[in-house]
Amino acid sequence: MTRTVVISGGTDGMGRAFALERLARGDRVVAIGSNQAKGDALLAAAGPDSARARFLRADLSSVAETRKAVADIDSEYAAVDALLLFANRTSPKRIQTEEGFERTFALYYLSRYLLSYGLVPLLERSAQPVIVNIAGVGVRKGAVNWDDPHLVHGYSVVRAQLQAGRANDLLGVSFAGQFGGKIAYVLYHPGFTRSGDLSPLNPVVRAAIRTLAALVARPVTTAVHPIHHFVDTPSAVPLRAIDRGRALDLSLPTLDPAAAERLSQLTEELLAAAGSGESPHAEQGDRLRNSAGRDRYERK
Repeated sequence: MTRTVVISGGTDGMGRAFALERLARGDRVVAIGSNQAKGDALLAAAGPDSARARFLRADLSSVAETRKAVADIDSEYAAVDALLLFANRTSPKRIQTEEGFERTFALYYLSRYLLSYGLVPLLERSAQPVIVNIAGVGVRKGAVNWDDPHLVHGYSVVRAQLQAGRANDLLGVSFAGQFGGKIAYVLYHPGFTRSGDLSPLNPVVRAAIRTLAALVARPVTTAVHPIHHFVDTPSAVPLRAIDRGRALDLSLPTLDPAAAERLSQLTEELLAAAGSGESPHAEQGDRLRNSAGRDRYERK
């Protein structure tokens, strides 16, 4: 069976490895990335299989470009069988996008939100559709900062990564609550893997991570291996949370449905504000802070 597979972050690390492996298995692959040279290198590495590959250039930290990528895919394909969400990049210093979002939040969370919901019509045309969100499910550290999701105050690379990771946990919960009867959603934590672009980090940190990775990190091929099973044999269960091969209890506080609904509302308000030209940093108002998810959502 030939599947149509869309991969965000498909030109680096695990995303690239998975793209090449799916092509070798005979699938059609759409790899989304921001670097044309890396896209060209992916197609070159695919060899004869590149006839079934497409590189779609888009800066996924941009809401506008992510939406354009969704529209592009919709215009070219009748259905999507699997959506794989890998795109992420560390930012040692806080970067604000032109649309006013903190970049880690925009790239690591918002792009996944927009791709997940934006491709629903194409996914629903597949016989066995699945979305796999590769993040850090099972990690309990970090929190969604309801009053300051853009981390204007107290930014750190760790805090930004953890917040986006916890937001992706909740994205899986809210998505499955709406479309779980048709589209399977898998939250997958691959563990420490020899993957990712370390270039934004300072040389000392890069060297330390590379040394540690050589000793204890999982090879990319090992980390992506379970994902093939998620794609080839989607579960009838609306939502699965897998931490390095271990199925997690969905009653974890980090997968709280009330917090997921609250985040979904917050996300829509932030996107609406950005679309209207208002600052996404504006006060979200008492309605959000006094909603059913009033208590601050934190990892314990």
